[in-house]
Amino acid sequence: MTTDHPDFDSGHDLDDENGYTPDPERDTAALLDAFFEHLANTVHTRSLPAELTAEMRVLHQELEAANEHRIGDEPSRYNLRLTLALVAAYRLLLPHLHREDALALIETAFVEPLGETLRTATAAMLDHAPDPFAAMVALSKSREVQYFGETFTFVRSADDDRRYLLDVHRCFYHEVLVANSAPELTPAMCAFDGNWIRAIDPERHGLRFERPTTIGYGGATCPFHFHRTESAEPAED
Repeated sequence: MTTDHPDFDSGHDLDDENGYTPDPERDTAALLDAFFEHLANTVHTRSLPAELTAEMRVLHQELEAANEHRIGDEPSRYNLRLTLALVAAYRLLLPHLHREDALALIETAFVEPLGETLRTATAAMLDHAPDPFAAMVALSKSREVQYFGETFTFVRSADDDRRYLLDVHRCFYHEVLVANSAPELTPAMCAFDGNWIRAIDPERHGLRFERPTTIGYGGATCPFHFHRTESAEPAED
């Protein structure tokens, strides 16, 4: 379960007491613009052909059209768009770079541009929540419906005041990448979650998160396990 899409400009969606109100169209566009802009800078600094970034965008659109049949619900429309952007970039970088170099560049372009904004927004939400554990669980549940939908399969082995143990048994991102002969890109999708994971401070927030593996790294499932701890500091006013 990756690539959560908060309001990158303000973090408002993350701390909205009235509920999580996503805007997938806006948030997907923000991610893609940042991704392609980062790649454009990389193309320039590596002295690669200047037209590569424009060609990536064209190929991205072609891949979307070719994979449109994979859309199963509204969230999958945007998740397909995100995933295929990585495929387009990968295909056009491979003739110019070694495979591992291309993979690393794509992961960096996908994870880093909005990383600090996402970490800051997540930390602010947790810092100001009366109960950070409950707030994070509620946010996860909202994302499961609003941003992942029916093309992901979630299994919950615990859901109480102490633990929220969620395991992803079906990952749409991975399925799309396998179907497009690029399963090696799945870890880049997984890595995006590091942005919000690193915002969790167990001592401060009374919340511990565990994800020992993912499908992208060869695991049978993607565990997203939240545990309440006893050492949370009082929320700020």
